[in-house]
Amino acid sequence: MKTLPLAMACLLGSATALAAPPKAYSQTKAAGRPLPCQARAPERSNYPQGTLLWGSARQSSEDEMSGVLTSVKLEDLRLEGGRLVASSRRAKGLEGATLQGAASNGQAVDVAICAEPTAGEELPWYRIEVWNAERASWENPCIATQRAPQPRALAVPGVWDSKGARQDTQDHFTFACENGAIAKCVTWGYAPWESRGGQSLAGLHQACTRMARADYCGDGRSHTHEDNLIDMYDSLGVQRRTTEATPRWHPEQASFEAAWGPEGAACLARSREGSSPKVVLDSCPERFELARVELGDGDTCALRRKGTRVEAALLRNRSYEPGLHASAPRP
Repeated sequence: MKTLPLAMACLLGSATALAAPPKAYSQTKAAGRPLPCQARAPERSNYPQGTLLWGSARQSSEDEMSGVLTSVKLEDLRLEGGRLVASSRRAKGLEGATLQGAASNGQAVDVAICAEPTAGEELPWYRIEVWNAERASWENPCIATQRAPQPRALAVPGVWDSKGARQDTQDHFTFACENGAIAKCVTWGYAPWESRGGQSLAGLHQACTRMARADYCGDGRSHTHEDNLIDMYDSLGVQRRTTEATPRWHPEQASFEAAWGPEGAACLARSREGSSPKVVLDSCPERFELARVELGDGDTCALRRKGTRVEAALLRNRSYEPGLHASAPRP
């Protein structure tokens, strides 16, 4: 029986920029700007989106792989287990400091740290704001929902590009909002800075970001909808397949969907949104081929990623086929 909660897939380019070291707004106020991190009424979108990677608002409404904040420069900081640690010459905390970030198009964005993780938190959540030059105001870049009307962000090593690929970098990191796939996969147990049985979870975390968004082709395109329920299980036993029914999950109604690796689906039985495997094959014919692959425990693939040893896939998932189960209530 699974010990961690069933995951709900309601998950709804990196760029470098030179900047001065972080500065505390308690000491310095940018010319003509209001102070960041002021109390304000929470906002929320009508519905959570199911395709977000970073969990931040889109820079372009027509581009699902755009975001107002996709990378942040470490400056004189370093990441330790998901926590930002200041250099020795910055004795005070980071609350009120500003960092240099970038949007998906490379545009520079000022990022203010409004609150640091508190003692005893299971995960190191930050509250952040970005400067919106068009509105001349500080705003929470994270998509807000009824579940998270004032969403937070995790500091995750590496940056992600427009195709959903993770790039390891020493001088940039990602502020991943809690309604996006990067942060969701951390909350599901795949913190990339941790390990299991001596094996890093970074690969599993990246495979999870592909699975969460149903990015079968590994090209950044999502094939899911908001509030789709999924059950996941992995090769290291961080998550195990759910075998007992709960009020929200009925294992006998779910079926195998896909096996996953960092580049996308290693093999596929069907799509989460209801289309046949052939539709996915037509979307990226250079990546898949028709092939029946038995993975055991009733998991059988109809498509296989070319040149991939499917049995070595890091992660698998099951989901409801469309029409068998209604989507979860909207917030």
